[in-house]
Amino acid sequence: MSLFRKIFGGKSRSSEEKVPNEERSKYMPDIKLPVDERFTINFKANGGKFLYCENIEDVYNSLENIISENNWDGKNVFLLDDRLGKLFEGFDLKATKKTSESTYFFTTCEYLISDDGSLLISSNQIAEKKLKELPDNFVIYATTSQLVESIGEGLKGIKNKNKSKIPTNITTIKHFKTNEDKDFLTYGSSAKNLYLLLLEDL
Repeated sequence: MSLFRKIFGGKSRSSEEKVPNEERSKYMPDIKLPVDERFTINFKANGGKFLYCENIEDVYNSLENIISENNWDGKNVFLLDDRLGKLFEGFDLKATKKTSESTYFFTTCEYLISDDGSLLISSNQIAEKKLKELPDNFVIYATTSQLVESIGEGLKGIKNKNKSKIPTNITTIKHFKTNEDKDFLTYGSSAKNLYLLLLEDL
């Protein structure tokens, strides 16, 4: 059984039930949480909105709820990935490749970084655009098999998957705040209002 299922099933122990590191003896080693649990905690701490999906139907329902909740129905979506367009063709998304006309950005990512709760992306997702050029609202579709410990591990994965041509414009998205929530910690960064649709595939 996936740890995500345990966390979001509501029956199992949560990270809060563990003894916090600061309450343990200074001579005891830190408890290292599993990769998926660590990512979830750090991602939420960064301000991201997390939707765990057991199957593709859950993904479709979650996307429908996001669109409805934000009144994005009929609004332009910045969509560069044609495979994603096909997978969600039932939504009749108003896809455009012009950021200036888009309300939100719908994309995948390279990896989910457990250590800091960030998302690793590259030119495969954003072409050569800078984060600040992209819409403020992001919807990211990813799978649990994309979880890695660190950025270094993610970079190795990108290199291994793209031996013939390594993508450019590799960066991480870490600050997920709405304009109202931005504070001095996110000043100067490209904070995004971000939803993660995470499909269990392990």
